[in-house]
Amino acid sequence: MTTHPDETGKGLRRGSVGLLAAVSLGLSSVAPAYSITVTLGFVALAVGDLAPAALLLGFVPILLTAFAFRELNREMPDCGTTFVWTTRAFGPVSGWFAGGWVPQTATLVAMAALAQVSAAELLDLLGPDGAADRPGAVAAVGVLVLGLLTWLARRGLRLAAGVQYVLLGLQLLALFGFGVAALARPGAATPSAAWLNPLAVDGFGPLAQAVLLCLYIYWGWDALITTNEESRDSERQPGQAALISTLVLLATYLFTGFAALSFAGTGDSGPGLGNPDNAADVLAALAPPVLGDPLANLMRLAVCVSAAAALLTCLVSSPRGALSMAAHGALPAAFARVHPRHRTPSFGTVVFGSAAAALLVLLTLVSRDFLGDAILCIGLLIACYYGTTALACVWYFRKRLRGSPRDLVLRGVLPLLGGLMMLAAFARSAHDMVDPAYGSTSFHGVGGVFLLGAGSMAAGAVAVLAARARFTRFFRTGRADVAARLVTTED
Repeated sequence: MTTHPDETGKGLRRGSVGLLAAVSLGLSSVAPAYSITVTLGFVALAVGDLAPAALLLGFVPILLTAFAFRELNREMPDCGTTFVWTTRAFGPVSGWFAGGWVPQTATLVAMAALAQVSAAELLDLLGPDGAADRPGAVAAVGVLVLGLLTWLARRGLRLAAGVQYVLLGLQLLALFGFGVAALARPGAATPSAAWLNPLAVDGFGPLAQAVLLCLYIYWGWDALITTNEESRDSERQPGQAALISTLVLLATYLFTGFAALSFAGTGDSGPGLGNPDNAADVLAALAPPVLGDPLANLMRLAVCVSAAAALLTCLVSSPRGALSMAAHGALPAAFARVHPRHRTPSFGTVVFGSAAAALLVLLTLVSRDFLGDAILCIGLLIACYYGTTALACVWYFRKRLRGSPRDLVLRGVLPLLGGLMMLAAFARSAHDMVDPAYGSTSFHGVGGVFLLGAGSMAAGAVAVLAARARFTRFFRTGRADVAARLVTTED
C-alpha cells in the first residue's frame, strides 16, 4: 500500500503522539480516581492498615510485566502489541486467543462498566433525585456517554489526547487535594512505615486477596502502547511512557492510601476503612468529612471524569488492536479501514463503541449484580494475557539472553518473574472465584464470577476454531507473515 510521508503502513498518522500525550493516555486508561475509590476499601477489609503494603506488592508484577512490554515494543513496534508479540513468540493460535481475544474481551467488559459508573455519577450530580438508582436511566445516559466519546475517538488522537490532559488533570488534582486535606485534618494519625510491611499480614490468603485486588487498579496502562505507530519515536517512547505511567500510579495510590488510613483508620463503623458499607466507594464516604459537602462533589466529579477518561482511552486502543489483527489477516478487512481525513480506525471505533453500549444495556436488563460480577471476572483475563505476554518476551529473546547482562535481566529474569507471578495470580483468582460467595451471583454452587471469566475464555476457544476456518492463511503462516509485516521506523 502506498502511504504519504505522514502515514504509517496501516494508514495511521505518524508523529501525532508525544511522550506527555502517551503518559496521559496510559494514566487515563487506568482511571486512577475511580480505581482507588472502588478498591481501597476492599483491600483494607482484607489486610487492615497494611493496605499500602498490598498496593506496593501488587505493583511488583505490574512493573516486571512493563519491562516485557517495553522490550517487545522496542523490537516490534506495532499497534497490535500483545497480538503481534504473542504470535511471533508462540504462534497464531496463542496470538489470536491470548493476545487478541482475551484483552479485547476484558476491555469490552470494562467499557460497559466504565460507562455505567460515569453515567451514575453524572446523574447523581446533575440529575433529579433518585435518577442514579434507576438502572434504565443509568443505561440510557451511559449509551449517550459512549456515543460522545466514540465520536471524539474517531476524530483523531490529537483531539483525544487534548481532552485527556484536562480529564487527567482534574483527577490528579482531586486525589492529591483530598490527600493533603486528609493528612492535615485534626486527629489524623501520623503515617507509619510499618504500613508498608507485607510480612506483618496475618496469613497468605488475605495478602493474596489484597494483591489480586490491586492488580485491577494498575491494569490499563498498556493501552498507550497501541499508539506506538503514531508516536514520535515508536521504538522507545511507548516503553518509556509505560514505565513512567506505572510509577506515577504507584505514587498516587500510595499517597491516597496513606492519607485515607491516617484520617479514617480501619474501624468497622463510621468513616473507617473497615466499615463494609464504605468499601465499594471509599472516597465518596470520606470526602464530606475531609473536604466538606461542597468540595465533596468535586470528588464525585473526579470519579465521573476518571471513568469517562478511561473509556475514551479504551475507544482509542481497542480499535487499533483490531486494526493490526485485520492488517495481518486475522480479522475481517473492514477493521483495517482508516478514516481518510482523521487517520483513525473509524470502523473499529464505531464497532467497539456500539458493542460496549449493547453489552451495557444487556447486562443492565439481566441484573445490576450480573454487571458487577462481570467486572470482577476481568482480573482473571488480566492475569492471563499479562502473564502470557511476559513469557512471550522471555521466549522470543531466549537466544539473545547471553548477549549482555542487560538482556539477561530486562528480557529474561524480570519478565520471567512477572509472568510467573501473573500466572500464579490467575490460578489463585480462579480458585477463589469458584466459591459461590465470591461476587453477587452463583449457579449450582459455583461462583458467577468464575463462570463469567471461564465462560469468556471458553467462548474464546470456540472463536479461535471459527477464526481458523475463516482466516486459514493467518493460522497457517501467521508467524512468518507477522515477522514480514512488522512496522519499522523506515516504513
